[in-house]
Amino acid sequence: MDPLPSAPPPYPAAPPPPAPWWRFGMVWLVLAGPALAVLAGSLTMAIAYRGADVALVGPPARGAAPLAGATAPALQARNHAATPPRAPAAP
Repeated sequence: MDPLPSAPPPYPAAPPPPAPWWRFGMVWLVLAGPALAVLAGSLTMAIAYRGADVALVGPPARGAAPLAGATAPALQARNHAATPPRAPAAP
């Protein structure tokens, strides 16, 4: 005689537990963007701080190039750059 087939269990087997969050690659991709931005900002700030130019407070030293062109007001310099060149004077 054939044995009777076994009856299926009354409840399905429990699913395996979900993987922890750090096992998913997408999590690391999402976290890497802001982390790299903070790192790049910190490095940029360190480079800017270490390589900052010294501020000149006093007047220029004797014999230095005149600063008349560099210290002209911005409006005057802009208008001068927009004007056409002068025609040579007639003899």
